[in-house]
Order: sequence, then structure tokens, then C-alpha cells
Amino acid sequence: MAYKITDACVACGTCQSECPSGAISEGDIYVIDPATCVDCGTCADVCPTGAIIQE
Repeated sequence: MAYKITDACVACGTCQSECPSGAISEGDIYVIDPATCVDCGTCADVCPTGAIIQE
């Protein structure tokens, strides 16, 4: 089950640099590609706003 970035994202980039599979892309808020996400949870662990949830 992939992770999802919610509207609480402030686009700080912390999650993108920590993602081991490169599943996170930049935008107004960041987006996780569910087909690439390996469900490791690293992004959620480093998110300073708690914007990343498991779907």
C-alpha cells in the first residue's frame, strides 16, 4: 500500500531527497507515484508537517 502526500504539504523537499525509490515528484505539493513507491515509510518519518499518510 503506497503512501500519499496530503494538502498539509509545504513543499519543503525533505521527503523527496530521502525517498530510496525516487517515487516523489515536485509540484505545488509533492506527489508520490504509487507504482514506484516501495512502501518503506521513510518519507512519512522525515516529513516535518506530518503530511504523508499511508493509503
